[in-house]
Amino acid sequence: MNRTTLSLIAGATALAAVTGFAALSQPDAPAPETAAGAAAQLPVERTSLLCPAPSTSDLAETSYTSFTPVTKGAESGGKAELRAAAQESADAPADGTDKGKGEDDGKSGKDKPAEPVLTPREPGKPVTGDSSGGDAPALVATADGRFAPGWTVQETTEVAAGTGRGLQGVNCTAPDTDFWFPGASTDADRTDYVHLTNPDDSPAVVDIELYGKDGALKSAVGEDITVQPHSSEPVLLSTLVDERQTDLTVHVNVRSGRVGAAVQALDDKLGGDWLAASTDPSGSLVLPGIPKDATSVRLVAFTPGDADADLKVRLASPSGLITPAGHETVHVKAGMTTGADLGDVTRGEAGSLVLTPTDRSVPVVAALRVVRGKGDKQETAFIPATRPVGTRATSADNSGKGSTLSLTAPGAAATVKVTASAGSEGGTPVSKTYTIKGGTTQDIEPPAPGGLKGTYALTVEPVSGGPVYGARTLAATEGGVPAFTVQTLPDDRGTVAVPEADEDLSVLQK
Repeated sequence: MNRTTLSLIAGATALAAVTGFAALSQPDAPAPETAAGAAAQLPVERTSLLCPAPSTSDLAETSYTSFTPVTKGAESGGKAELRAAAQESADAPADGTDKGKGEDDGKSGKDKPAEPVLTPREPGKPVTGDSSGGDAPALVATADGRFAPGWTVQETTEVAAGTGRGLQGVNCTAPDTDFWFPGASTDADRTDYVHLTNPDDSPAVVDIELYGKDGALKSAVGEDITVQPHSSEPVLLSTLVDERQTDLTVHVNVRSGRVGAAVQALDDKLGGDWLAASTDPSGSLVLPGIPKDATSVRLVAFTPGDADADLKVRLASPSGLITPAGHETVHVKAGMTTGADLGDVTRGEAGSLVLTPTDRSVPVVAALRVVRGKGDKQETAFIPATRPVGTRATSADNSGKGSTLSLTAPGAAATVKVTASAGSEGGTPVSKTYTIKGGTTQDIEPPAPGGLKGTYALTVEPVSGGPVYGARTLAATEGGVPAFTVQTLPDDRGTVAVPEADEDLSVLQK
């Protein structure tokens, strides 16, 4: 992911007010050091999130949930809001007629921002909003001050029938310049879109690169895609290439500007869901939170380098790390997408997939397509490889039932604190501590706020031990279909590394 270097002088005072989106520390890497010593980790002062347009179905019912955990040291002021990505021109008459060039009313060239869709009121308490039908727009969300650190927005959509029917969920993502999506498809039953949302005042120029089982797919129309300012573009993958591909890796490379990106994967028979971006290419990966009643699990992996990757496949079960029979390893050819059916790999128990190199470490991206149900009552969700929880991670939009929190400690044992926030319409926060044994996955029925009304958020904070990975599953049975959606829980990047002001000045004086 891209990173922005803070100025030595302005770093301490600005506190990422301008670059809070991009200068956040990696949870699994040491904090950057200045010439005078380690930088301080302080709360971000501004952040931005992008939510894709939820659905084109007239039967879609979408809810948005915004939540900011209470963060020690955060500013006392600030605000947060979600607005439609598109802006309407202030000099466009309501009747749609075109004004003459000589009728300038002083507003020409200015944009009139749309009214906020959602405006959070205070940290520590979720705020929800709803939309119906297929006209809901993509959203640009901004937060500053006390609302910025750890801000999370969840978009959840129920589609009653048709292609992609079931439950679709996605965490709204920060704008960036590089995204990998293994697990997309242009199969006959699939309708996959990559949604590109530009939050800025200038156009973004994007290349969409596609990689199938035999390597890169030629696509002239996938290059130089312009995403206009404050707008969103859904790109149908099947229009970029002629040939059908069961397993496809999508690489979104932003040449100019930045965008938010997510893939909406819709199936005529198996429902559908959002496919979030895999974590940055790495030699070892963790894909947490496979539902224990999964009837089919398919691994899709890709290595962007020029060397093949050989990966050891293990399942972190409640009793420890096990090697699935018949799927001990997977070979990923350089530049080619590899798919492997793992079947009902969890066999009725909670599980997470752990991929490690058998010998030489080669960077890989990966995702799982997970199916629940049987026959014509099946539903699909996706689990990308993710970063560890790190300092803190948050899951918004939980109800009194239907939520499962899955935590994995692939190495050493770990102790974590899970906090259920106040409800959106009332309730008292509650916290509980759990110990996850090394090499295991534990499914947790999360604590619920006392006197819960509405929805609530879950915050996961490691207390001690090794790295922890997490995912949250939302489930709801609709017409006999076991509808569900899974969101991973990477570090919320609520802090930024900022050099000490006196250390910076001493460096400049030398």
